[in-house]
Amino acid sequence: MIQRIQSIWFFLAFLILALMTFLPLATKDIGGSESIVYTHGLKSQFQSASGSGYKVQLFLPLLITNIAVALICFINIFNYKKRGFQKRFAIVSIILIGGFAFWCSIYAQKLPGGIEGASFGVGAYLPALAILFVVLGIFGINKDERLIRSAERLR
Repeated sequence: MIQRIQSIWFFLAFLILALMTFLPLATKDIGGSESIVYTHGLKSQFQSASGSGYKVQLFLPLLITNIAVALICFINIFNYKKRGFQKRFAIVSIILIGGFAFWCSIYAQKLPGGIEGASFGVGAYLPALAILFVVLGIFGINKDERLIRSAERLR
């Protein structure tokens, strides 16, 4: 059923992954200029003799992956009639979120001067929260399966 708890967990995982596009992964301040890594790119503030400005470097493959992983979690909500497939799809999404988090860490190393001394933003911790929500969704699917099996025994 669509109103089961796993739908809520998968929707929360979708929201968390969608939020990652707007929240910074890492921030580093070097000599008055600040560089921020997002999933959609690296934004660097620089100051020169003529004034200050921003330099933006886009990470289009990372942004596309972020959107794809979020959509996979959203699509999994509507597989409620096929619980086995929904569970396998959730396990695949956990693997994809883990790979996405690893890829984000590789892109975070593109900060000027490396990742040493950088402060990690909220976005760096969101993939772990999304994995937690997907795991809770799998627990909800297992609970549904136990409920269905017990109802079949009563018939």
